Amino acid sequence: MKKTFVTKVLEILEDKIQLIKTSKGAIYLVGPIRLPVNLYGATVVFQWYCWLNCDEVTEDYERVIDKLSSVNLAELQQSSVLVYGDFEYHDDAIIRFHSICHTGDIFGSKRCDCGFQLKQSMKMITEHGTGALFYLANHEGRGIGLFSKAMAYILQENGFDTVEANEALGFVDDSRNYEDAILVLKALRKKPVTLITNNPKKLRALKDAGLEVSGREPLWGDISEYNEKYLQTKVNKSGHLEEEGTCCND
Repeated sequence: MKKTFVTKVLEILEDKIQLIKTSKGAIYLVGPIRLPVNLYGATVVFQWYCWLNCDEVTEDYERVIDKLSSVNLAELQQSSVLVYGDFEYHDDAIIRFHSICHTGDIFGSKRCDCGFQLKQSMKMITEHGTGALFYLANHEGRGIGLFSKAMAYILQENGFDTVEANEALGFVDDSRNYEDAILVLKALRKKPVTLITNNPKKLRALKDAGLEVSGREPLWGDISEYNEKYLQTKVNKSGHLEEEGTCCND
């Protein structure tokens, strides 16, 4: 009975698992999974994928599944992607590489513009008709982690800007890496993409990986007294591309 049950589980899951080989091992991409989302009061249906980095490279997915309960993945972070429309084949698709922001995405913090950018990029993708939002779980605080970000916030409350706070804690301004997301993107789509971003580093990462980028869509908004300095630091010190009249001009 147990063997029969395991076989049934494997039959259901194995067609939803894709192996992507990397220089360090493998990415296991699971999906698509139908995900209805409440977006500005309307229900929009996305196709959701999640991926897991692993040292072991195997197409024996039963082995992968057997190890899940012992790895304690809840204490680690996994990234995912929301896909909308005919992402694989449509000629014109728009994407966003969105870095996790615990305070902005979950709590709605106005110290940054992350929560706004998350919802607005999803809206832009659905209005465009085809696209994908990559939610990058190991990017908290531009790659420094949530606990370090909390300490950086304390420094910011005492006169440091975002870049100064990160550097004071021993980090570089931005340590985020997009290699895994790009490998997943290549597995899902071969055609050019338009990138939703103000950050030229994201554009450069795509182009350096040999991907054809057909354009860029800026994403500014939700500017307030709480995040004006943060947004201006993005432009002045982190090189973000400011559209005229969109950021925080004095």
